[in-house]
Amino acid sequence: MTDFGADDSFKDAVKKMKEHYGINISLSATCKITEQHAKIIKMEEDSVHKESLVKNKKTSATIIAEIDGGMVPIVEFIIPNDKTEGEVDLRKHRNLVYKEARLAIAHEQGSVTPVFAATMGNVDEAGKQLRFAAEAVGMGSTTKIHGVGDGALWIASQFENQFGLQSTYLIDFYHLCEYLSAASKSIPNSEAWVEQQKTLLKHSQSDQVLSNLKPYIEAVNVADEKAPVRACYRYIDNRPGQFKYKEALEKDLPIGSGEVESEHRYISQKRLKLSGAWWKIDNAENMLSLRVLRANDGWNSYWDKRRQLAA
Repeated sequence: MTDFGADDSFKDAVKKMKEHYGINISLSATCKITEQHAKIIKMEEDSVHKESLVKNKKTSATIIAEIDGGMVPIVEFIIPNDKTEGEVDLRKHRNLVYKEARLAIAHEQGSVTPVFAATMGNVDEAGKQLRFAAEAVGMGSTTKIHGVGDGALWIASQFENQFGLQSTYLIDFYHLCEYLSAASKSIPNSEAWVEQQKTLLKHSQSDQVLSNLKPYIEAVNVADEKAPVRACYRYIDNRPGQFKYKEALEKDLPIGSGEVESEHRYISQKRLKLSGAWWKIDNAENMLSLRVLRANDGWNSYWDKRRQLAA
């Protein structure tokens, strides 16, 4: 039941229990049991992390690490001070918002077996999860951490906070190309111009790209939303040292963050962003931990432990 509820809506999990096992289970029971196990998984997360560090004795030379955020629909209940949750119509006292689920991924260079970590918490908690993922695949004092991500300032900041001089951080090349493409609409021979800038960037010549953009920057009285060249210039100028693509390519390191973006769609968004679904923040956090446990191949170990405790 929890297996079905981890992947599909609770309504579909009920159907699958009937189809596969001929068992009729109520929607509320399916929801309650799945979320109960998700809560246990979240509570045991730190001990699982520590166990994985003890098991991993090797030190990796180079680790590729990425982190990305995606919005999850959350329902917040605003209960009057003189009332309890059971005394009010929750439909009239709720606020629907979106909060960011942050997923980290790390693996040794050349490995196709990553470790995942995630949180619905703030950026500092996301940084801790990023460090756990790196440590779990063999980060030591001499390990080089190669980070790739989009232009969100918190991502670059967390790489610096968690790894210091052990890490380098690149802006996702393909994300940057979107800025170049938008800017090129205001520049003659746009297609050829964009290709020229891509070549310069792959040779780590971002300063030259800035020089090539400068003559086309829109007048100061043009609104930012109508000034794609200015936006592109600022994007590059505000992120010094984050465009060393030549050095990465020479070391056979990725310059795009497509790996974490793909896993984000599968691990968090596939379950937490189902059509019509809204989560309490604690339940969303717990379900995210459940999904990460499965992605890290910890599912069988979890159930083995449950059986041992029940014996």
